[in-house]
Amino acid sequence: MNWKNSSASWGAPAKLLHWLIAALILAQIALGLTAKGWRLSPTKLELFVWHKSVGMLILALVLVRLAWRLANATPELPAGTPAWERAAARASHALLYVLMLALPFTGWIVNSAAGVPFSIFWWIPLPAIVAPDKHTADLAATVHGSLFALLALVLVVHVAAALRHHLVKRNDVLARMLPLEKR
Repeated sequence: MNWKNSSASWGAPAKLLHWLIAALILAQIALGLTAKGWRLSPTKLELFVWHKSVGMLILALVLVRLAWRLANATPELPAGTPAWERAAARASHALLYVLMLALPFTGWIVNSAAGVPFSIFWWIPLPAIVAPDKHTADLAATVHGSLFALLALVLVVHVAAALRHHLVKRNDVLARMLPLEKR
């Protein structure tokens, strides 16, 4: 098992962070949609605590992942990959990182502007980053929802591109990110 990324493959930490963040994002989507649709009750409040806590965990893990990515080589795309596809891959990955950072921050702004005290996993107090203000909370909630819709779209494209590489182009782009890559 390779620990560091190479020009041919992702290292174990990159793979672990990729799949852990992916799983947390899927859980986050389920938590957010469930909490939003739940009637006002203690259960709804608990669901939102989980949603906000997982969001802060994702933010921390994405920062670690970004640091790892900046400190390590990025595997090269297969030879013969067209320039447009290389540009699309760079742009979509950059957009994924921006969204994975922006969503927790807009959620944090919503929570702060709503004036709701919050502790991550009921344990670590999260300071407010804006003053309480209903207009700011409503605007940030709209932005948060719009960013979620964009993230959902980009994730579909990301998964479709990985499957295209694996099933249509028959190269190792997907395989080299799998936990038990066979080389």
